[in-house]
Amino acid sequence: MKELILNKKRILLKFGFLKKDIVLTISLILAVVSCFIHPPRLEYINFKVLVSLFNLMVAIKAFEELKLLDKFAVAILNKCNNSRTISGILILLCFICSMFVTNDVALLTFVPITLVISKKTQMNMINTIILQTIAANIGSSLTPMGNPQNLYIYSYYGIKPIPFFGSILLLAVLGISSLFIVTQKLHKTELKIELPVIAIEDRKKAGVWSLILVIIITSIFGVIHYYIALIITLMTVFILNRKLLFKIDYLLLITFVCFFIFIGNISNSNAMKAFAHANLRGGTSVFFSSIFVSQLISNVPATILLSNFTSDWKPLLLGVNIGGLGTIIASLASVISYKLYIQANRKESKEYLIKFSIYNFSFLATLASIQYFIFKFLRIF
Repeated sequence: MKELILNKKRILLKFGFLKKDIVLTISLILAVVSCFIHPPRLEYINFKVLVSLFNLMVAIKAFEELKLLDKFAVAILNKCNNSRTISGILILLCFICSMFVTNDVALLTFVPITLVISKKTQMNMINTIILQTIAANIGSSLTPMGNPQNLYIYSYYGIKPIPFFGSILLLAVLGISSLFIVTQKLHKTELKIELPVIAIEDRKKAGVWSLILVIIITSIFGVIHYYIALIITLMTVFILNRKLLFKIDYLLLITFVCFFIFIGNISNSNAMKAFAHANLRGGTSVFFSSIFVSQLISNVPATILLSNFTSDWKPLLLGVNIGGLGTIIASLASVISYKLYIQANRKESKEYLIKFSIYNFSFLATLASIQYFIFKFLRIF
């Protein structure tokens, strides 16, 4: 009996990460079950997306270790003299940085700083953190490497830079304009923040990793092959800091593989083909379907699923990025900021979720309506 209990504990410890990472668990179950519907194929897996994600995660982890983003944020915040200005800068930082280092990394960097400021000044910055989350989700929509769904769409449809930016620019402008209006209504308190200056210990490494990030970005745009970027990234990490390879979120890559397999399998089922072809007839249906599906399964798997049934990438791109707003699971980056806030304020979970829903669904309705009517007027949809 004791041996049976010990074996059970070993199994639980071995697969404990499945309980902690619900998204991975769901994607793994879906992938396994779908294999009984249709045999999996290697061609389902988009290696460019996986390699590009891996390269970005390595470079971003290096930036985290060197505290480059922290230094940049603290230097600006020390010059502020009121709460509204600080909130505005923190929100703007998330918007801008998410374009280059992904929405989740922007939040992982700046939400903790917001919580530190909140503690030092005794200010309740729940609204700021929610708006930071919205800013990161909207800002990341402007570039192919800003979030996983953009990286996937850019690679899957073979989009060129100018058409991509031309399609998404209006959404980003509408988003930042809306954020500015809402930020101006935040409570304003006069104060002075003096955070300790963060020193970069190794400027040479910082310069090298900045260059590596540029190389990775050029590979995403197709200037150089993504395998060349992978080789350069691996060579750099082995020379400068091998420990970075042990700090990468490999479960995220496995999650993507599972979703690729699941989507590939069900996409080849006759029932799914019939349903998708019946419901995805034109830009309008793709636009609203991608928003709706994102609310239920988050925008990344929604992108992978719907891309198999439409060649109309513009409404899909707009839909899944707007669809990142709304429910707490619509974008995984939203879950990150929620977890960070609740860790510091355990009794405010309900308040956070209520305010989060009000802000997010308001932005979702506003941006979706304006985007739809403008594109309808221009006859793009």
